[in-house]
Amino acid sequence: MRAVAAVAGVILIALMLAEFFVTYLLPRRVRRDPRIARGLNRLLWRPWRAIARRLSPASADTMLGIFGPFSLVSQLVIWAAGLIVGYGLLEYAAVGHSYWHAFLFSSGLFLSAEGVSGSTLVHVLGLLEAATAIGVLFIFIGYLPAIYGAFSRREVAVSQLGTRAGAPPSASTILLRARDRERWLGLERDLRDWEAWVAELMETHLSYPLLGFYRSQHVNQNWLAALTVMTDVAAFMTAVEADDEVEAAELTYAIGQHALADLSLQYHVKIGEADRLPDEQFEQLYGLVMDALSNPVSCEEAKRRLTKLRRAYEPRAKGIAQALALDLPPWISPKDQESGLMRLPGVRVGRVGRDLVG
Repeated sequence: MRAVAAVAGVILIALMLAEFFVTYLLPRRVRRDPRIARGLNRLLWRPWRAIARRLSPASADTMLGIFGPFSLVSQLVIWAAGLIVGYGLLEYAAVGHSYWHAFLFSSGLFLSAEGVSGSTLVHVLGLLEAATAIGVLFIFIGYLPAIYGAFSRREVAVSQLGTRAGAPPSASTILLRARDRERWLGLERDLRDWEAWVAELMETHLSYPLLGFYRSQHVNQNWLAALTVMTDVAAFMTAVEADDEVEAAELTYAIGQHALADLSLQYHVKIGEADRLPDEQFEQLYGLVMDALSNPVSCEEAKRRLTKLRRAYEPRAKGIAQALALDLPPWISPKDQESGLMRLPGVRVGRVGRDLVG
């Protein structure tokens, strides 16, 4: 019996440490997801999201925003408990007596609340457990600045986009600012900055998948909406101009489509049909930027090209939105659809109907 406990303890400790290493230290590939962490996230997220859907939008956003930090702490608790149980099995195998006594002894050692006494083997096990506990704690503490630093950099770009694209953001508001040739060229320069932001977002969210559950500071903003709007604008500019006229837009579209594809695999989303831009809205946007284009293609050709580009990323964006309970942005804001007008967003804080902190 004690031999079986020893083998079980070694396997459990190795499993917990491997999961901890993959989650906190190893930059993961898209499909290299730790099973325990992924299973725990799914187990917690589904009922959490179901409860949030019954609340008001502001309360739901607050509740959903708690999930990311809560899941991070929950994972640490699960791994610590697994290590305590594993070392308890080893100490039971080494000393005998009751497992309950070995478990309490292991808990005290892991939390540095109990001294080691007994045989040399018990001292060695106690030293290993104390070293493991210190390593886990220090690595976790070092992990927090990395994930919150990535979150902060992400939100700076999301907030900046709010003043340019409104809240919720829309491609039409950005294109409205680029109606003349000079501003259209300025938008091309902005796309190069967006390309760098999208690349960083893809890298950080693949390395730290929990970042996807961290909500933005404002109710009407989120990282997926910002990523989708940037890809929308890049796709639209690529579609309406002749080939090789807007290299920055082509590159930004490529990295945006790549990011949405990888993130849809990371979050194991179901990809379905998505069509966010009716023909009449496309024609409205096309007419809006006609004077800014240097070498435009025809309206029908631009529509065909944009439809092909959208099919490569919109279904994945929709799948991520459904999986993470995030809102996708419209191509044209609802207010503009109702009035038939295009307006720049207000940027003053605190006005009714504007974007406010949740």
